[in-house]
Amino acid sequence: MTWSYEIKDDGMTVEELLRTEWGLGKKVVHQMRMAKSVKNDKFQEVIWKEPLPAGTILQFDLPPADSPYEPKHDVELPVLFEDDHFIVARKPKGMATHPNEVGQTDTFINAILGHIIRNGGSYGEHVHRLDQGTSGLLMVAKHPVAKNVLDRMLEQKQLVRDYEAVVKGKVHNKSGTIDFPIGRDRHHPTRRMVSQTGQSAVTHYRVLKQMEGKSLLHLTLETGRTHQIRTHLSHIGHPIMGDTLYEGPPTQDGAYHLHAFRMSFIHPFTNEKVVVEDSAR
Repeated sequence: MTWSYEIKDDGMTVEELLRTEWGLGKKVVHQMRMAKSVKNDKFQEVIWKEPLPAGTILQFDLPPADSPYEPKHDVELPVLFEDDHFIVARKPKGMATHPNEVGQTDTFINAILGHIIRNGGSYGEHVHRLDQGTSGLLMVAKHPVAKNVLDRMLEQKQLVRDYEAVVKGKVHNKSGTIDFPIGRDRHHPTRRMVSQTGQSAVTHYRVLKQMEGKSLLHLTLETGRTHQIRTHLSHIGHPIMGDTLYEGPPTQDGAYHLHAFRMSFIHPFTNEKVVVEDSAR
């Protein structure tokens, strides 16, 4: 695939753009160098260590890349944003983000790869995950450079992800921060628990609505640990309604009510602010 990029800072080199600005790994950078993937606006090769003036237009021409997943063509998921670099689509409750065993094809990434291939692409890789019972927005990279860049943005907390959850009980503080490390529960194969030896985890919340015996919360992740929101809310005594794994009261439909409804970030290749919001919540 081919796209153009305008150098923002005077004196930046191609090497600095790829390694420092975008944070690409050595393997990807080496592949781009060997494939002569970076050219100027006249499609001539550029010297990677030569300082470039602001406003220089670079042309990126990446060789096709394949995905390790099998495409599924009979499931069409709602796509809320798509360009040449990535997709943001809605994952329904009950669908896994990716295969967990050989031969599994009924997952979000299989369905999205089917969409990508039907539209002329060949590569799709999820940037983050949602638990099987959680619904909402997931981002998928459409080429390996985008995957590298978005991984770094996620690590540096440049992808802001907002959730809504219905929890047990009345949450008395209108807003707050839950800051407890999370680790594995040694007594359960899939549960997580607050543990002083776990990884740091920070969740911000705001009360949107109080209802009889429950509260609607807006939650923003500062970190992205497995089961983070579910673990944190259970730990403070307000488990998600229906999340029986974390002591939430059972619901009539057997599902728990956690939805990833918004994602916002600065687009790494256009430098524009992108906000994707799912109104179906």
